[in-house]
Amino acid sequence: MKAEVPHLSRSVEGRVLFLTGAASGIGRATAHVFAREGARVALSDIDEEGARAVAAEIAAKGGEAHAYALDVTDGDAILDTVELVATDFGGIDYLVNNAGAARLTALDAPDFDDIWDWQINVLLTAHQRAVRAALPHLRTSNAARIVNIASTEAFGATARNSAYVAAKHGVAGLTKALAVDLGKEGITVNAICPGPVLTGLTEKIPENDRNTFAHRRTALRRYADPVEIAHMILSLCLPAASYVTGAVIPVDGGMIARNA
Repeated sequence: MKAEVPHLSRSVEGRVLFLTGAASGIGRATAHVFAREGARVALSDIDEEGARAVAAEIAAKGGEAHAYALDVTDGDAILDTVELVATDFGGIDYLVNNAGAARLTALDAPDFDDIWDWQINVLLTAHQRAVRAALPHLRTSNAARIVNIASTEAFGATARNSAYVAAKHGVAGLTKALAVDLGKEGITVNAICPGPVLTGLTEKIPENDRNTFAHRRTALRRYADPVEIAHMILSLCLPAASYVTGAVIPVDGGMIARNA
């Protein structure tokens, strides 16, 4: 007689998500997706008003969400915010490092070093600081998950974008290293690499230019809706996703797969 196939939960109901960069785009969509599935959501963003607006949207639909002001370039603020969230919610099960920013610049620009330091701080250093701050609380969860948001720039490069590209490659490496370090504790660490996504930043690109890029570069011939990225984040946080760790996953409409 064959052994019975075990049941692995696909529910995040009652779990606590701590999310950075929650005021817009992928962060806002992620907050809504988790809240719809019954998770309790702690929203942080440098744009406190925006985070509060998202929390109000979720509360209006019957979900539980609270907003926190957080500048991820401030290491002390990360520590303080994580402790406040853990106190308010009674713990943390999921950490999603989503806060980000981008600025193109030439290598010989006079402010290149300043932009480099800022990008690395926001996009890479803040990730490890948030993980280290949240780790004592994640260790008390029986299904702890860390998801880092990288980019398809972790696989290649765009001109005049060296700081961002270096940071996103770093996120991929950090994710693998953390997965190895934390695997023995059952804490999974994965990264998602979005391709072109319709966000406040990309909406500023003329529609014809967006359409041309999508048709030339992606298999699906379109930009993603942020909610499509959010659902991959949710999938990695499911209790049933307990054997996925150290993965760096493109969610790019087939952009990397397409040669022509």
